Amino acid sequence: MNVTIVAATSREDAVSAQMARFYQQVLSEQGVKANILDLKDIPSNILETTLYRKVKLPNEAWDKMQDLVSATEKFVFIIPEYNGSFPGILKVWVDAMKFPVSFKHKKACMLGIADGTQGSAMAMSHFADVLNYVGVHTMALRPRFIHIGKYVRDGQLYNDEYWQFMRLQAEQFVAF
Repeated sequence: MNVTIVAATSREDAVSAQMARFYQQVLSEQGVKANILDLKDIPSNILETTLYRKVKLPNEAWDKMQDLVSATEKFVFIIPEYNGSFPGILKVWVDAMKFPVSFKHKKACMLGIADGTQGSAMAMSHFADVLNYVGVHTMALRPRFIHIGKYVRDGQLYNDEYWQFMRLQAEQFVAF
């Protein structure tokens, strides 16, 4: 099984990237090796070379990202809440991928994180619509981690319930 965890923001030192590493650890406990794709690594020239172009210009960094997505069977999306929805860079990433082959008939789960009290619920709902459109089958269990900034520090996650929810979701995701 080829699994890729997507840290769905382009911010440097984002909590999403840290959560992706924690989720990778949880999957490893279940015998699943997972890649991490951090959207901060999207090439800065993606708009000029790839997005909405009929003829794509050479972009080696993007091609590597596309190859990883093409080989992925299952995605874990770590989705932070930005202005009541998901980060725009996540939509740019989806839009720039080859359609429909990059996502069609693949599977995904989502984990929402936010400093507020909604835990990215709206963001995951909005992104589920995008995933449905591109043909991805999504898992129903979507944990929402609220006040995430209080629990992630010094490279650690200090919340036992959040670890339990990740393990529960990962167990279901492996069987999905």
